[in-house]
Parts: sequence; structure tokens; C-alpha cells
Amino acid sequence: MCAGGVHVPARPRLTARRLRLAVELRKMRERAGMTATEAARALGTSQGQLSNVESARFGVSPERVRALAGIYSCPDQVFVDCLVAVATDKTFGWWESYREVLPSGLLDLAELEHHATAVRTAYTSHMPGLLQTADHAREIFRHVIPAPTPPEVEHRVSHRVKRQGVLYGADPTPYRTVVHEAALRMRVGGRDVARAQLRHLIDMGERDHITVRVLPFDVGAFPGSGQSINYLHGSVPQLDTAQLDQFHGPVLLDAEAHLEKYRLLLDTVEATALTPEKSRDLILAIAQDL
Repeated sequence: MCAGGVHVPARPRLTARRLRLAVELRKMRERAGMTATEAARALGTSQGQLSNVESARFGVSPERVRALAGIYSCPDQVFVDCLVAVATDKTFGWWESYREVLPSGLLDLAELEHHATAVRTAYTSHMPGLLQTADHAREIFRHVIPAPTPPEVEHRVSHRVKRQGVLYGADPTPYRTVVHEAALRMRVGGRDVARAQLRHLIDMGERDHITVRVLPFDVGAFPGSGQSINYLHGSVPQLDTAQLDQFHGPVLLDAEAHLEKYRLLLDTVEATALTPEKSRDLILAIAQDL
């Protein structure tokens, strides 16, 4: 597609990273104090074309990203290079095969985890998704409202298991989680499934790149109680994402104030939790009591 002699990339499949790229380009323009009309004129295109890029209705080439960064006088070259990498990446991730059968929010989370440089989580009433056994996940998904069909349950289980691939392989993603004792004591799927889940949590916590901490009941109130948090580190801090589990589906947050808040919250929760060694002992004791 061409407009005024300027090539406009075809509309891409809207993914979490593509949308984030569009959002960051808009933020960059706003920080430069430029209107969309002024920026479009400097770029040699129309305000409508630029608005379509900033809303992710149109794709944007790596060259266009660098041109916009130059127009906006962005001083952070590392940040610009990371945006260019997103614009360059045409990867069709494994999660795309689930686009017709699962909610888009689940695909967004898998995509962000795949590209994350590190992942931190905190869970109060559930086991971390990346550390769930297939049997545990299957039981959780059976209780989704509205009730899913058996094939839908299996789609969700296989998707969750594939997400866990980031924790394996030659270059696994560093992962830190805090799990409340309440989640450990829930007998999801009965004694055998619950015991197997706890032992899997212990085994995964033994891996060098995985840290599992427990918040015991006796800590009382703590920041963020009742809220499940996934914090996905981007290639630079500006591209971090906080993901919250809500009843209606995952919510992604990328505003600087939100990111700072959830980093601080996770720091505080980790400092409140037991050490990895004491956490392991408590998990083992709970498993033995089942």
C-alpha cells in the first residue's frame, strides 16, 4: 500500500508485542511534544497514516521506527534498537495455532513470556501457571465459567504446558515466584493430584534458574493480597509488562507508574516470604500431610 509515495506496510496480525510497539511510538511522540499532524508532516506522510501506525492498524517497518525516533530526538538508542527488533520480528509463534480456540489474552501472555528476559510472579490462591502439572491445570480449567467443553479444556491444558517451555532448554528464562500457603493447601483434583503438584513445585524449585518462595499463613496481611501477578521483563525496562489475572481474563499493564508499583510490590512480597530453603521444607511438609 502506498500513500503520497510512502510505502505503508500491510496490516499485521494484532499481537501483544505489535500493539506495544504502536503504544511506545505514540508515547515517544508525546514525550517529544509533537502532535500527530506535526510528526506526520516531518515523516512525509499523512496524519491518518501515522494514527493508523500508532493504533497498530498498520504495521511499521524497522526503517520507519528509526525515522520516527530521529524525528522525536529520542536519546535512548538501546530502547530504539529494542523497538526496531520488535518491528523486525516476523515470527509466527506456536501460540498462534490456538488463535481460533482460545481467548486472545492467553495468547498474549504466551507471546510475552516467550520474549521475556525474566519472569516474576506472585500467587495467593493458585499455583503459578508455569509450574502447574497437566493434571492440576486440567482440574482448574474444568471449573472455568462458563463451563468449557472437554476439547476446550484440553486446548487450554496443552497451551499451558507449551507455555512452560520457556523454563526448559539450553537457555531457560530466569523465573522467580512467591506462592501463598493457601494455594499449597488447596486439594485441587484430590490428594494424589495435589501431592504430585507439590512435589513438582519442589522439583522445579531445585533448578538453578527458578526460585520458589512461600508466604506462610502467619505473615498475616501483606501487599497485594488476593491479587495474582505476572511480571514479564522486556529487553529493556521500558518494555516490561505486568499481567494481572482477572475473572474476565488477563489484563496487561505497561504504564510506567503501574510497572514501578508492581516491581515494588513484588520486591516487598519476596522480602516478606520465607527463604527458598524454608519454603521447600514447608511445601514438603504439606505434601507429606496429604
